Amino acid sequence: MRSLSIAATGMLAQQTNVDVISNNIANMNTTAYRRQRAEFQDLLYQQVQRPGANTGGEAKSPSGIQIGAGVKTGGVYRIAEQGALTTTSNRYDVAIQGQGWFQVTMPSGETGYTRAGSFQLSDQGELVTADGYPVQPGITIPPEAVDVTISPTGQVQVKLDGQADMQDVGQLQLATFVNDAGLEAQGGNLFLATSASGQPNVAAPGDPGLGTLKQGFLEASNVNPVAEITSLITAQRAYEMNSRVVKTVDEMLATSTQLR
Repeated sequence: MRSLSIAATGMLAQQTNVDVISNNIANMNTTAYRRQRAEFQDLLYQQVQRPGANTGGEAKSPSGIQIGAGVKTGGVYRIAEQGALTTTSNRYDVAIQGQGWFQVTMPSGETGYTRAGSFQLSDQGELVTADGYPVQPGITIPPEAVDVTISPTGQVQVKLDGQADMQDVGQLQLATFVNDAGLEAQGGNLFLATSASGQPNVAAPGDPGLGTLKQGFLEASNVNPVAEITSLITAQRAYEMNSRVVKTVDEMLATSTQLR
């Protein structure tokens, strides 16, 4: 009976759904986390009778007989919705308001992309991520700096001790992609470009198609706890119904084996 395998695919699909939802809930407080959503597709159909097949004379079947084989996970993609900006009053915290990704140099030499702008200074005064990865392009804050400002367009200026005028020390840049959903997650709020995402387009914040920066702010996760709990309950009920199908089919098979 194909119902057993169909119900099994439904249970596996809902298990994946719960995995995605649980990851969203676990990252409710992760800086700049973007929630994911699982998409499902029906499997190939068994064509018992094709629609439009001749049924005798000039008569044709208006709908045919097509029996589905279940469901599969079509994809899990990230929802690019702006998270709320929360103030931190930390001068090295920078949030992106709009489109764009910060660029960082990973230990492998590859360029990683992140929206988590919780930056710090290395022992050399270089602007780095929480894991110590340098921000591109490299920006070094002089040790004698008494104040640091980052403009909405990414210009980094410092005020040196004993000087009244601000000094330029670098320019932050942002990268955009044709398909943000095609970026490959690496963990640690980092992503890598892939053939699906396309090549990055790098420009200064505020340029056409790019967001601006806000110093002293961080972008919060865009996870909606109420929506995730609702989705979790729905997935649980769907899993239970598929398991009920398995139980029903098992009872039907038991009935058929007891025929005399």
